[in-house]
Amino acid sequence: MLQRRRLHLATLGLLPLLAWRQAQALSLAGISNADAASGVKAALKRGAEVAVDLLGRDNGFLGNPLVHIGLPGQLDEAAKLLRKFGQGKRIDELEATMNHAAEQAVPAGKQVLVDAVQSMTVTDAKGILTGGDTSVTDFFANKTRSPLSERFLPIVTQTTSKLGLTQQYDQLAGKAAAFGLLKTEDANLAQYVTGKTLDGLYLVIGQEEKKIRQDPVGTGSDILRKVFGAG
Repeated sequence: MLQRRRLHLATLGLLPLLAWRQAQALSLAGISNADAASGVKAALKRGAEVAVDLLGRDNGFLGNPLVHIGLPGQLDEAAKLLRKFGQGKRIDELEATMNHAAEQAVPAGKQVLVDAVQSMTVTDAKGILTGGDTSVTDFFANKTRSPLSERFLPIVTQTTSKLGLTQQYDQLAGKAAAFGLLKTEDANLAQYVTGKTLDGLYLVIGQEEKKIRQDPVGTGSDILRKVFGAG
């Protein structure tokens, strides 16, 4: 009896969500594939350009707590201990260099992101339009993570190599990874920073797309208003 009541309550809780999904589907049914694709492409292109502009500037990563790159896993715990022993300045220098490397790399990825948007299919567009909160992040990650990694890594490597602590990081991180205290891919400073740069970029692109969904009228774009204003 109790289980049946819980199931009934759970079903009632799902009704508003199901009703919203149905209403959205009906609204989108009146939008042509061409309009849907154009609207999504416009939204993603705008989101990518805004994200690159926000992150690819001085303190774009360092001053943004959402994407700020800190030391990974157990190394972050070790850094806290080192601060207590007067090594705070060196830790701050390492983190600043990591974040500035990310800021310098991001602009090099703008064209890759734009090309991914332009090559998206109608199926991609419909999936993003009706998808969940991670649909945009998933799209860009699947389409661009590999080519962006190739573009970002040399830039990050060049920037971080100027820091005397880089070699020490790699040695310490390598030992931590050998003991299972750190992911293997995080044991190399340049690779770690490159990965976190991509994570931050996709996160901000997704946030920008959410803003468009929430206020399509505010974009001033007819196609965005038509597509994202549906429902």
